[in-house]
Amino acid sequence: MTLRETPPFRADHVGSLLRPPDLLQARARFAAGELDADSLREIEDAAIRDVVRMQHDVGLQSATDGEFRRTSWHMDFIYRLGGVRPTDDKIQVHFRNAEGKLDFESAALAIDAPVRLSSTIFGDDFAFLASVVSPGVTAKLTIPSPSMVHYRGGRAAIDPAVYPDEEQFWADLSAAYAAEARQVFDLGCRYLQLDDTSLAYLNDPEQRRLLTERGDDAEHQHLRYIRQINAAIQDRPAGLSVTTHMCRGNFRSSWAAEGGYDFVAEALFSELAVDGFFLEFDDERSGGFAPLRFVPPGKMVVLGLVTTKRGQLESKDTLKRRIDEAAKYVPLEQLCLSPQCGFSSTVEGNVLTYDEEVAKLSLIVETAQEVWG
Repeated sequence: MTLRETPPFRADHVGSLLRPPDLLQARARFAAGELDADSLREIEDAAIRDVVRMQHDVGLQSATDGEFRRTSWHMDFIYRLGGVRPTDDKIQVHFRNAEGKLDFESAALAIDAPVRLSSTIFGDDFAFLASVVSPGVTAKLTIPSPSMVHYRGGRAAIDPAVYPDEEQFWADLSAAYAAEARQVFDLGCRYLQLDDTSLAYLNDPEQRRLLTERGDDAEHQHLRYIRQINAAIQDRPAGLSVTTHMCRGNFRSSWAAEGGYDFVAEALFSELAVDGFFLEFDDERSGGFAPLRFVPPGKMVVLGLVTTKRGQLESKDTLKRRIDEAAKYVPLEQLCLSPQCGFSSTVEGNVLTYDEEVAKLSLIVETAQEVWG
């Protein structure tokens, strides 16, 4: 068995990487009005060149820009969709970690005009990334899935005067995503990842309770999300590999939901028309591998066995044992290896060092080489 030549790769990663201190300082200066946009972009460009080189040096076959130009993995994209705007209301997300609780507050959103793609989102960012990757390395673009536009506020965030029939909202949203996929393909993108916490959150009974309280159909919402992602990618260009990443929250080494993939597994794995699933399996809160029995032949599963939430390095023997356990449910040739999530889903980053990040990526590459050849 050899390394794969098309995404997802045997050794891969989710997307976001720790921001270097000079980039964080530049962003702070820009926010304070001490640095102009062109100067900030020059500093971002330099940081991205460095992090792309790091990914190549550890032996990865793909590279992202680390999401270095973003504040968060999803809202920087969502707010650029036509018809979507931030509001003065705040959303509280309750995270947890080994030390206790950590709350995160951000702006809510409102959909007060027809959803549309006004221009290619992250188009210039991807073009720069593609220009600096080494030959033979695939530039990967990560964007939030269509589900995330809805999950944040539900039906209550959609102006009924704009969308008296919610079906039209879903049609417009999928059409906007389909246009984004075509346009980034035209820029040279061959590896697109749809990041989605909602399909993992819905496995947690507490999350389903919260959605029910706000008036959503929590018991069936995953089915709607699967249909809409499929609608968005069904006409994707030939040669564009699409994966999805599903985790239970990632903010400063904390998480928001718990539980295995059991609740969504049968519909998710048998119906979602992506080429591969990046799945979080780094500890007990992520559940076991049994839900993978629903993965059909030909679909790839990227096992997120290496945690990004702490710096302690996993052992190769443990990773190989867990890969063997997963192979009881999915053939080994359909498996790959990655971290369980990004290292810096928001600009703050997780609680580990750059050297620890590099060590984890190197471990993934070395383990994949030993398992798959």
